[in-house]
Amino acid sequence: MDVVDIINDLKSFRRKDIPYSRVLSSMCTSPHPIAVKAHQLFIETNLGDPGIFVGTWELERKLISMIGKLLHKNDCAGYICSGGTEANIQGIRSARNLKRVKKPNIVIPKSAHFSFEKIGDILGVRIKRVGLDEDYRVNTSEVEKKIDKNTIAIVGIAGTTELGQVDPIDELSEIAIEKDVKLHVDAAFGGLVIPFMDKKFPFDFELEGVSSITIDPHKMGMATIPAGGILFRDESYLRALEVETPYLTSKYQYTLTGTRPGASVASAYAVLKYLGFKGMKRIIERCLKNTILLVEEMQKLGFEPVIEPIMNVVSFKTKKAEKIKEELYKRRWVISTIKEPRAIRMVIMPHVNEEIVLNFIEEFKRVIKSINAI
Repeated sequence: MDVVDIINDLKSFRRKDIPYSRVLSSMCTSPHPIAVKAHQLFIETNLGDPGIFVGTWELERKLISMIGKLLHKNDCAGYICSGGTEANIQGIRSARNLKRVKKPNIVIPKSAHFSFEKIGDILGVRIKRVGLDEDYRVNTSEVEKKIDKNTIAIVGIAGTTELGQVDPIDELSEIAIEKDVKLHVDAAFGGLVIPFMDKKFPFDFELEGVSSITIDPHKMGMATIPAGGILFRDESYLRALEVETPYLTSKYQYTLTGTRPGASVASAYAVLKYLGFKGMKRIIERCLKNTILLVEEMQKLGFEPVIEPIMNVVSFKTKKAEKIKEELYKRRWVISTIKEPRAIRMVIMPHVNEEIVLNFIEEFKRVIKSINAI
């Protein structure tokens, strides 16, 4: 095949994808235009061999410092990885390696991401899930009761996947200090939302007990995929992850994957430099405004949110959640559902503007009418 035929072939597959303009389920979004340009500039770089890509490695250090400043510790340690799953794995792996016990366990809320199931399997760590309070935040008294001599870490969520709720990380921090265990905060989504909100939620390195934080620039940071992030309080956590790399330009490697794209680092850096914290705040405010619009329109139709949205994630109670999702998908609109309580879930990312919200509501009305007619 010649180049034209190959490109046309690729385009035919791409057209089958549902565009982000009809996606209200994903915590990823269209990358910022400057992220795309930066990605292309660094497209052949491999951070798995930092002695070759010296400038790219320096750029990653600058990016980690920028994010760290946002999280009250610009001298934190960490790196850019494939996403929240890898970051959560590394956060718990470091805790496990720092506290060697025969039968390690971690205590996590029921609202924790499914990546922790993978963590249990991969790392051989027992997962202890604890219940939530009436606001769907982790029950800290249950956490305290579940900790034993084999507990290596406890986990808090800053922006739960299903509801966008924030656990009482300050209380978990006190427990972690008292019980001498690590505290990993999964802020894959909320990490680049909460700092720009008017209402403050303590969740980061400002709290003494926080050991590590997952934060993903390819979500609200609008970087190209993949650009997850794992940040640690200090270098000792990275040292606990090191393995020798005798044939590379570096003697040791602390990352989970070997080959790592430098392009996503460049894209994340470019967005934060271009927008600055003030620009990021404006985008968050716009997402929150459109979330309020969605809630108001859904309430007119008789759908109430499970909780008043904390950030730009909202779920609406309905016994017909799966049917609504299926009918919308047939019309190439994508939402998701949650099981407890039964609800439909939407995420208002930067690509979701007011027009998209209103177009979705019109389609939603038609779907509800068709379901009620059955």
